[in-house]
Amino acid sequence: MGLELYLDLLSQPCRSIYIFARSNNIPFEYFIYHALADRLLTSDLSVFLGPSNSEGAGKVSLLKKVPALKDGDFTLAECTAILLYLSRKYNTPDHWYPSDIQKRAQVDEYLSWHHANIRANAPKTMWIKVLIPLFTGQPLPSEKLQEVMEGLSTSLKQFEERFLQDKAFIIGSEISLADLVAIVELMQPVGVGCDIFEDRPRLREWRRRVEDAVGKELFFQAHEMILNIKELSNIQIDPQLKEQLAPVLMKMLK
Repeated sequence: MGLELYLDLLSQPCRSIYIFARSNNIPFEYFIYHALADRLLTSDLSVFLGPSNSEGAGKVSLLKKVPALKDGDFTLAECTAILLYLSRKYNTPDHWYPSDIQKRAQVDEYLSWHHANIRANAPKTMWIKVLIPLFTGQPLPSEKLQEVMEGLSTSLKQFEERFLQDKAFIIGSEISLADLVAIVELMQPVGVGCDIFEDRPRLREWRRRVEDAVGKELFFQAHEMILNIKELSNIQIDPQLKEQLAPVLMKMLK
């Protein structure tokens, strides 16, 4: 049996794995699993997103979380673990996760910093601008988005000054896993109309270089769903489901 990847391209970690595998010509069978629809238990969202391999994902990941990998009898979860497994098994070009111990440490440093900073704020924009209004029927106060954007702005300032500096990519002249993990996260607010690149020329040029490095066609193919996420506002959600989900969704932002 060959390599199987269970991915939901609304998910930033899933997009990083998808782009990495495709750009390195890694052969895999792609199973779509719409974790969001399954998590919210709504058929309305499932119809909008399309078919989903929920049963298969459950067999690979006991928690039915994506990304998930199956390679023969071996299974693996978590984005960083999967990226590193693929880079080692398929001997991908050294620039992705360098053999040089110091450059590798720089990639590790960014991946460690990322979760408590960029990832702590960027995904919330989608919930605030699209998903919570969709399932509650009410927009959130503008102060809530402002609070998240202020936190994200602080993280972006640190990203530019500490990690990007005057380099082409995070660890130097070539793209690495650090750049890939960062860019997919930062496309989340772009998809809901918060263009964080517009007034940040250094960040904007870095994004352009990342797109060129992986291929623009692949980049936008992977991000097609998130860049059209606002279309979700057109679907109808059962009123009873809205009532059940509203308090749950509000807790997710705390």
